[in-house]
Amino acid sequence: MTITEVENARLETLREIVADILEIDTAELTDTGLFVEEYEADSLRAIEILSRIDKEFDVEVPQEELPRMDNLQNVYNVVKEYAKWA
Repeated sequence: MTITEVENARLETLREIVADILEIDTAELTDTGLFVEEYEADSLRAIEILSRIDKEFDVEVPQEELPRMDNLQNVYNVVKEYAKWA
């Protein structure tokens, strides 16, 4: 797999996690759609997303990062930072 393929696979896994928790179809979830404003997410769902990410990727992202994780692209960026993905 190339780096781009690995990045895309990780992003798609994150998309599946977030869409599942927000109870929407993965096709509805855009990279930049704001979770609260566009998908009616709340703090409980945000914590659930964080928990699933921790388990799926074996990475510990502190809850203090949740405000930064307001859309799928930002979730990817934060997880990438804590997982030390190249």
